[in-house]
Amino acid sequence: MLLGAAPGGAGETVSLSGTEPGQRLDVTLVRVVDPAAPAGAEGPAPDASTRLVAVQFSLENTGTAVYKDSPAPAAHLLNTSGQRFAGLNTATTAGDPFPDTVTLDPGGTADGHVAFRLPEDAVPEAVQFALNGGLADDVGQWSLL
Repeated sequence: MLLGAAPGGAGETVSLSGTEPGQRLDVTLVRVVDPAAPAGAEGPAPDASTRLVAVQFSLENTGTAVYKDSPAPAAHLLNTSGQRFAGLNTATTAGDPFPDTVTLDPGGTADGHVAFRLPEDAVPEAVQFALNGGLADDVGQWSLL
Protein backbone atom coordinates (compact mmCIF):
# COMPACT_ATOMS: atom_id res chain seq x y z
CA MET A 1 0.00 0.00 0.00
CA LEU A 2 1.11 3.56 -0.56
CA LEU A 3 0.98 5.68 2.54
CA GLY A 4 -0.56 8.95 1.44
CA ALA A 5 0.15 12.53 2.28
CA ALA A 6 -0.25 13.50 5.91
CA PRO A 7 1.05 16.45 7.90
CA GLY A 8 4.78 16.23 7.26
CA GLY A 9 4.11 13.27 4.94
CA ALA A 10 4.42 12.44 1.26
CA GLY A 11 4.91 15.41 -1.01
CA GLU A 12 6.29 17.73 1.65
CA THR A 13 9.71 19.28 1.12
CA VAL A 14 11.97 20.01 4.09
CA SER A 15 15.06 22.21 3.79
CA LEU A 16 18.00 20.81 5.77
CA SER A 17 21.47 22.09 6.63
CA GLY A 18 24.60 20.00 7.00
CA THR A 19 27.54 20.38 9.35
CA GLU A 20 29.76 22.23 6.85
CA PRO A 21 29.31 25.78 5.47
CA GLY A 22 27.15 25.91 2.35
CA GLN A 23 25.59 22.45 2.83
CA ARG A 24 21.85 22.74 2.22
CA LEU A 25 19.45 20.23 0.71
CA ASP A 26 15.74 20.31 -0.03
CA VAL A 27 14.47 16.80 0.70
CA THR A 28 11.04 15.69 -0.49
CA LEU A 29 9.39 12.47 0.63
CA VAL A 30 7.79 11.33 -2.63
CA ARG A 31 6.10 8.09 -1.55
CA VAL A 32 6.22 5.11 0.77
CA VAL A 33 5.67 1.55 -0.47
CA ASP A 34 4.74 -0.95 2.24
CA PRO A 35 5.50 -3.77 1.71
CA ALA A 36 8.18 -3.57 -0.96
CA ALA A 37 9.48 -6.74 -2.57
CA PRO A 38 13.22 -7.21 -3.11
CA ALA A 39 14.31 -6.76 -6.72
CA GLY A 40 16.47 -9.45 -8.26
CA ALA A 41 19.12 -11.18 -6.20
CA GLU A 42 20.37 -8.01 -4.48
CA GLY A 43 20.32 -8.36 -0.72
CA PRO A 44 18.61 -10.98 1.41
CA ALA A 45 14.86 -11.36 1.03
CA PRO A 46 12.69 -10.74 4.07
CA ASP A 47 11.75 -13.86 6.01
CA ALA A 48 8.31 -14.60 7.46
CA SER A 49 8.93 -12.32 10.43
CA THR A 50 10.12 -9.22 8.49
CA ARG A 51 9.19 -7.08 5.52
CA LEU A 52 10.79 -4.31 3.47
CA VAL A 53 9.41 -0.79 3.33
CA ALA A 54 10.71 1.50 0.56
CA VAL A 55 10.75 5.29 0.81
CA GLN A 56 11.34 7.40 -2.29
CA PHE A 57 13.13 10.70 -1.72
CA SER A 58 13.89 13.56 -4.08
CA LEU A 59 17.01 15.56 -3.20
CA GLU A 60 17.91 19.04 -4.47
CA ASN A 61 21.15 20.78 -3.55
CA THR A 62 20.05 24.33 -2.65
CA GLY A 63 23.34 25.18 -0.96
CA THR A 64 26.59 26.63 -2.22
CA ALA A 65 28.73 23.56 -1.49
CA VAL A 66 28.84 20.23 -3.31
CA TYR A 67 26.64 17.61 -1.59
CA LYS A 68 28.49 14.29 -1.30
CA ASP A 69 26.86 11.81 1.04
CA SER A 70 25.21 8.42 1.31
CA PRO A 71 21.41 8.81 1.57
CA ALA A 72 20.65 5.33 3.00
CA PRO A 73 22.39 5.82 6.39
CA ALA A 74 21.03 9.40 6.43
CA ALA A 75 17.47 8.03 6.64
CA HIS A 76 15.67 6.32 9.52
CA LEU A 77 12.19 4.93 9.93
CA LEU A 78 10.44 4.97 13.31
CA ASN A 79 7.57 2.69 14.22
CA THR A 80 4.72 3.21 16.68
CA SER A 81 6.61 1.18 19.32
CA GLY A 82 9.49 3.67 19.31
CA GLN A 83 11.94 1.46 17.42
CA ARG A 84 14.29 3.13 14.92
CA PHE A 85 15.38 1.36 11.72
CA ALA A 86 18.38 2.39 9.61
CA GLY A 87 18.09 2.81 5.86
CA LEU A 88 19.50 0.20 3.46
CA ASN A 89 20.80 0.42 -0.13
CA THR A 90 18.60 -2.49 -1.17
CA ALA A 91 16.90 -2.59 -4.56
CA THR A 92 13.16 -3.21 -4.39
CA THR A 93 10.40 -3.47 -6.94
CA ALA A 94 9.34 0.02 -5.76
CA GLY A 95 12.34 1.48 -7.60
CA ASP A 96 16.10 1.86 -7.71
CA PRO A 97 18.04 2.71 -4.57
CA PHE A 98 20.34 5.70 -4.40
CA PRO A 99 23.95 4.86 -5.23
CA ASP A 100 26.23 4.32 -2.23
CA THR A 101 27.42 7.92 -2.64
CA VAL A 102 25.43 10.74 -4.24
CA THR A 103 27.33 13.80 -5.44
CA LEU A 104 25.31 16.90 -6.35
CA ASP A 105 26.66 20.24 -7.46
CA PRO A 106 24.64 23.26 -6.30
CA GLY A 107 21.30 23.10 -8.13
CA GLY A 108 21.70 19.36 -8.82
CA THR A 109 18.96 16.83 -8.11
CA ALA A 110 18.66 13.09 -7.50
CA ASP A 111 15.79 10.70 -6.86
CA GLY A 112 16.01 7.26 -5.32
CA HIS A 113 14.66 4.83 -2.78
CA VAL A 114 15.85 3.88 0.68
CA ALA A 115 14.67 0.50 2.01
CA PHE A 116 14.04 -0.44 5.62
CA ARG A 117 13.70 -3.93 7.11
CA LEU A 118 10.92 -3.98 9.72
CA PRO A 119 9.26 -6.69 11.78
CA GLU A 120 6.16 -7.96 9.97
CA ASP A 121 3.82 -6.47 12.60
CA ALA A 122 5.56 -3.05 12.89
CA VAL A 123 3.50 0.04 12.07
CA PRO A 124 5.59 2.78 10.40
CA GLU A 125 5.03 6.12 12.15
CA ALA A 126 7.62 8.53 10.74
CA VAL A 127 10.63 8.85 8.45
CA GLN A 128 13.65 11.00 9.29
CA PHE A 129 16.48 12.32 7.12
CA ALA A 130 19.62 14.27 8.06
CA LEU A 131 22.71 15.21 6.07
CA ASN A 132 26.22 13.99 6.83
CA GLY A 133 25.26 10.32 7.04
CA GLY A 134 22.40 11.16 9.39
CA LEU A 135 24.67 12.94 11.89
CA ALA A 136 23.73 16.58 11.19
CA ASP A 137 21.74 18.36 13.90
CA ASP A 138 19.10 19.53 11.38
CA VAL A 139 16.73 16.54 11.01
CA GLY A 140 13.70 16.43 8.73
CA GLN A 141 10.77 14.29 9.83
CA TRP A 142 7.68 13.20 7.91
CA SER A 143 4.67 11.68 9.66
CA LEU A 144 3.26 8.54 8.06
CA LEU A 145 0.10 8.34 10.18
